[in-house]
Amino acid sequence: MFKNKDLYTVGIIGAMKPEVDAIKELLKDGDTYTVSGIEFVYGELFGMNVVAAVCGIGKVFAAICAEAMIVTFKPDVIINAGVGGSLTDKLDIGDAGIASAVVQHDMDTTPFGDPKGLISGINKVYFDCDTHSADILADVADELGINNVRGVIASGDCFVNSSAKRDELRSEFSAIICEMESGAIGHVCYVNEVPFCVLRTVSDNGDDDSHNDYAQSLAKAAKAELDILVGFLKKLGAEKN
Repeated sequence: MFKNKDLYTVGIIGAMKPEVDAIKELLKDGDTYTVSGIEFVYGELFGMNVVAAVCGIGKVFAAICAEAMIVTFKPDVIINAGVGGSLTDKLDIGDAGIASAVVQHDMDTTPFGDPKGLISGINKVYFDCDTHSADILADVADELGINNVRGVIASGDCFVNSSAKRDELRSEFSAIICEMESGAIGHVCYVNEVPFCVLRTVSDNGDDDSHNDYAQSLAKAAKAELDILVGFLKKLGAEKN
């Protein structure tokens, strides 16, 4: 798909338009390709091949997008970027959570004696993120003066809007952020042997008021996420060239 197939290739997946709009704007002179109803915008950026897509909300959309991206564009690394709910007092609105690993918190075969979150067949609970990519994300966040914490990010097909659920996810998985996509993307990347990383800026606190916080804070959180994401691409591009 890319004109220069020898360049390092980065895939970017966001669930919603505000999470990847700035990247798509930077790629406005690029090409588009649609797979399974998902539009991929691709071209050269910062000396790399870059492809970006809005997958839609939830784990199934995220998995479809990640698989289509890998098969079609063969990225060297995938970054899933967006917003999420904080599960720790160390992260406030606009701060950044950077994943060390991801988990699907709504996978539950515990009646059979399995640990919560286990993915049957491959027998994994956590999917580890690419450490080097996570280091770059943290460096960029530090340079921008954005507070950031590294840890487990938990995904499930529900918007967490309960202090009890928030406490459960923190206790069960030691998670720092909850959202609805990265666990599935990590799963797909794992089976395809593609490195991945996850950036989530905080839009809410995953508690009883999270729906109100989200509506009020989405723009602020998305801006912080995009600032870090663009900085990540610049730094990675400089490294690869």
